[in-house]
Amino acid sequence: MTAAPAPGFRCGLVAVVGRPNVGKSSLVNALVGQKVAIVSDVPQTTRSRIRGALTTEEYQIVFTDTPGFHKPRTVLGERLNRLVGESVEDVDVLLQVVDAAAGVGRGDAFVYERHLAHARRSRFCAVNKIDLVPRDRLVRELEAAGRLGAFDEIVPVSARTGSGLPELTRLLAERLPEGPPLFPPGEATDQTFEQRVAELIREQAIRLTREEVPHSVVVTVDDVERVDALLRIAATIFLERDSQKGILIGRGGEMLKRIGTRARQEIESLVGTKVYLDLRVKVQKEWQRDPRALNRLGF
Repeated sequence: MTAAPAPGFRCGLVAVVGRPNVGKSSLVNALVGQKVAIVSDVPQTTRSRIRGALTTEEYQIVFTDTPGFHKPRTVLGERLNRLVGESVEDVDVLLQVVDAAAGVGRGDAFVYERHLAHARRSRFCAVNKIDLVPRDRLVRELEAAGRLGAFDEIVPVSARTGSGLPELTRLLAERLPEGPPLFPPGEATDQTFEQRVAELIREQAIRLTREEVPHSVVVTVDDVERVDALLRIAATIFLERDSQKGILIGRGGEMLKRIGTRARQEIESLVGTKVYLDLRVKVQKEWQRDPRALNRLGF
């Protein structure tokens, strides 16, 4: 049996929002203490609502990592923006992340006005990437964050170094209501194994192909089978155009092999056992603009 939480135990939902590429996923991973969301420097890497739980003896904070809110150019972009809107409903705290290195600006103001300005719940701002700016510049960015709107707390942090994270965690926990945990002890995310594997593969495809194909990549896991001590995984990488297929496979299959090797290492770290990864590449024409294709691919 699972032990009952201690009297006064706090638990609640924190929606993490912001414009693309401010470090939302990196911050969630750092706060949770393990990798629950893939990370790259390509905007709009996050395409789903990912929940990660930080659990202690006194509280459980369930973070919801959301796609970067942006001006949509495809049906997928419209659906991701709608997902952000849905994610900020019925939560206990809204946490807007801004980028101190890139500077707080109009995009951040748009996110605040759209998702935080009229919310009747606690509003926090995490000014991320403070390790990349000098102190005088940081002071200016903190002041700029304060001008976005009426935040309950503004906390300078670095997801990379961990600076400010204990303070942010403490302040968030204080705002949560008393109640039982939403996640069982030991569970850090609500993603299925197949979803996590698909994302780890997509992460490496994004990182290795850089500007050529990132936004066109989506991955499905087709089969998982355990054979003795080996976990066999078959997955398909979908792209939008035939020209992208050649880039992702590479000369003599070299690029696909590199993607598979790096993804396999990540998956082995996740499962703690040897993995055989079978990757295939297919073209799904303009899937980001095709509602039926989006439905089939899980969006």
